[in-house]
Amino acid sequence: MEPIRYVDALNEKYGAMGFPPYKWSENPTAPWTHMTKPLPECTVAMLVSGGISHCATMPFDPDARNDHRVDAIDPSVPSDEYQIHDSYYDHTDADLDLNCLLPIDRLRELAEAGEIGAVAKRHWSGFMGRTYNRSRVIGESAPAFADALHADGVDLLIAIPA
Repeated sequence: MEPIRYVDALNEKYGAMGFPPYKWSENPTAPWTHMTKPLPECTVAMLVSGGISHCATMPFDPDARNDHRVDAIDPSVPSDEYQIHDSYYDHTDADLDLNCLLPIDRLRELAEAGEIGAVAKRHWSGFMGRTYNRSRVIGESAPAFADALHADGVDLLIAIPA
């Protein structure tokens, strides 16, 4: 089986829609930060870029560009109370079970079993892609998101690209 050529597929798809070639970010100086706590003592949050929103809130625009929206996801809300609006990928299976994309129930089970210290009080959905204004991500969106994680006492973030 051939691997999925993700970058080629995206360039072809969005090029056909009139988008300019995407300039992929590279950050060779980003520091690697080792964990300072054992996993059973860590508070864990998740960030998904898959267009997930609570059914009672406005859905994401599945074809948006430069959408810097980042929604909080309450980990205590049942996983069947969320919707997915994204044209980026086939989310048929995740529509049936959100845990295929955002393993919210599985993370709760890990906390209950003592494998992780705690589930953070908020998970996140946002940074959906097709973001061409990286300077705003670097200067505004990412620092605000990091501040929110810090405020929640998050030790470990699981980033889930969709």
